[in-house]
Amino acid sequence: MNKNNISIVILAAGKGSRMKSSKAKVLHSISGKPMLYHIIKASKEISNDISIVVAHQQEAVIEQINAFFDDIHFVVQDAENFPGTGGAMMNIKPKNEKVLVLNGDMPLITAQALQGFLTTQDDIIMSIFDLENPDGYGRVIIENSHVQKIVEQKDATANELKVTTVNAGIYAFSKNILNKYIPLLNNDNAQAEYYLTDVIAMAKADGLSISPLLVDEENFKGINSKLDLAHAEEIMQNKIKAKWMNAGVIMQLPSTIYIEEGVVFEGECRVENGCRFTGNTLIIDSDIKAHTIIEDSVVKNSHVGPLAHLRPLSYLENTHIGNFVEVKESTLKGVKAGHLSYLGNAQIDEGTNIGAGTITCNYDGIKKHKTIIGKNVFIGSDSQLIAPLIIEDDVMIAAGTTLTSGKIEKGSLAISREKLRTIKDFYYKFFGK
Repeated sequence: MNKNNISIVILAAGKGSRMKSSKAKVLHSISGKPMLYHIIKASKEISNDISIVVAHQQEAVIEQINAFFDDIHFVVQDAENFPGTGGAMMNIKPKNEKVLVLNGDMPLITAQALQGFLTTQDDIIMSIFDLENPDGYGRVIIENSHVQKIVEQKDATANELKVTTVNAGIYAFSKNILNKYIPLLNNDNAQAEYYLTDVIAMAKADGLSISPLLVDEENFKGINSKLDLAHAEEIMQNKIKAKWMNAGVIMQLPSTIYIEEGVVFEGECRVENGCRFTGNTLIIDSDIKAHTIIEDSVVKNSHVGPLAHLRPLSYLENTHIGNFVEVKESTLKGVKAGHLSYLGNAQIDEGTNIGAGTITCNYDGIKKHKTIIGKNVFIGSDSQLIAPLIIEDDVMIAAGTTLTSGKIEKGSLAISREKLRTIKDFYYKFFGK
């Protein structure tokens, strides 16, 4: 595909007041990424010239998008003097001859869904779909297979409001059309805004043909409320999980599994119900059991769960962790930790067994410290390992032991238990029985 054929403009300047949120609408998350991220990702598949129009919370929008992409051009709209979609286009200078205008609240758009705009050579193409309930959308009046006009709902007559063909909000223009008509826009309407749709009216008045393009509502769904956000999340999740199942991942009850954009599966993987994968997680040839959470971690040739939690920066290889084991910022290679343990800021080598109830005490109230555990270490149940600590190879830690900072030498047994004392008849004395 020749990316030099089209420029893309994404309108992301609006407040999104119907979201009822202090956060800019385009920064609300869909499957772990701002909704604007998903639109840019799809756009980059077909274009090398992407501009984003910002205004509301522009600093936050620019900062978050720059964290993902380094080649996006931002244009700041003068929303006070030139509000509306037409005002958003006034400072756009596209590189290519064809310009595709997208909305920043359509996170389900795909490059494939945009192909219809690329294969037609008309001066203006606009997207439409038919809705049973068109409330909130501009109405599109079509005669003889050509668009006659677009009426914003706020300005529509009673008869025009009965039309169910609506504006999906995406347009393709030749650059010459924009250069000619954008400077002619005015704000003589109910909202005193500059409408991009008025370009359609002016072009029509000059005898130009406007082609409607029927699009799939699901891919072009706009997000105007938190209910819309939830529906879009469901659709995005279904797409993500279908992709990985088609790639060979086994999922039990996939509707109960959550996988963020950016998570990757490789090889033979199996995921049971209720699991959650977030961030830049990588799962390779592993079995993830029910209700396990994995965040920003790598799991290779391992069994995790059920009910385990890998917090960010964990790395597991040839390892088994089981029920209620939590791992954070640790590397485990060839380790067994069957249940009820916390392993934070640790490095644990092959052949080591972590007994139930073992915890690494990695935080002293001011900073975190590291625990290093060698090969073939056997740690008994209910042990506390107070970092910074080094346990060399072939060490046994007796159950119930508390190890303070320092080093346990290779081949040693470490045990810290007080001698058992029993006080005869203490129960009866204490309760007065």
